[in-house]
Amino acid sequence: MTRKHADLAGHAWPDVRHGPLVLVPVGSTEQHGPHLPLEPDMVIACAVAREAADALPRRPLVAAALPYGAGGEHARFPGTVSIGHEALHAVLLELTRSLALWAGRVVFVNGHGGNIATLRGAVGQLREEGHAVDRVPWAVPGGDAHAGRTETSTRTPVVRTSLMLHLAPGSVRLTEAAPGDTRPIVALMPDLVARGVRAVSPSGVLGDPTGATAEEGRRVLAETVSAAVRRITAAAPAPGDDRRRS
Repeated sequence: MTRKHADLAGHAWPDVRHGPLVLVPVGSTEQHGPHLPLEPDMVIACAVAREAADALPRRPLVAAALPYGAGGEHARFPGTVSIGHEALHAVLLELTRSLALWAGRVVFVNGHGGNIATLRGAVGQLREEGHAVDRVPWAVPGGDAHAGRTETSTRTPVVRTSLMLHLAPGSVRLTEAAPGDTRPIVALMPDLVARGVRAVSPSGVLGDPTGATAEEGRRVLAETVSAAVRRITAAAPAPGDDRRRS
């Protein structure tokens, strides 16, 4: 596939046209068990943003990813970095206000469940200010402790691991992949909220990552990108309507 998107940071300013769609990947830096690096949420969000941009009819720009999100429930694991909900909210606001000086529309592509509530609140506030902004929900299908969902947790680790086997196979230590606590998230939530992930799973794994394959990761990524493109296209403003107040 010929790439139609362009990474924003690689441009000189005269090359940035006025009024483009800008996709902003939003990730996190946090543990996902001993078999994965700290970056899957960012890697996956970037992949979804870039492949979605390639599938869109115009030439979007893909901004540099936000590598830090709200993931305090993982704080007891070394390597995890969380800036918290208030700081993330402020960053999303200021980033959009700055982009809006020349961008026609901003869409956040989220890769971390813990960012969902903050993104929802920030996008709502920005729309009230008159900005053309939207968000693509959490990029990885399945349940997730951060999102406060009630689905079982058993699907998420194998999906995330499969995606990383497809996107960054050299970063995955399959020999160290092992099940964590496989009870439904709804059963784990009280302890997760009160004491964090480590109180529930010493390894940091919620669910079972074994059985992950690169082929499954390829399939899930294609499905996720298609959903992102539908979301971005459906929310696009009509011609002549930039959804911003002067």
